[in-house]
Amino acid sequence: MNKKTFNIIVEEGLDGYLISSVIELPGCHTQAKTVDELIERTKEAIELYIFD
Repeated sequence: MNKKTFNIIVEEGLDGYLISSVIELPGCHTQAKTVDELIERTKEAIELYIFD
């Protein structure tokens, strides 16, 4: 399987959550409390976006 690289923007929300937005996939974003959790959730969001 070919791997694709995506660019993301990570911001901290007012409530302390980290928010990621995938630049190449409009509307593809997620949030989490920790960086590790955010990375996993972002990968899941990308998969759902592409394969849904």
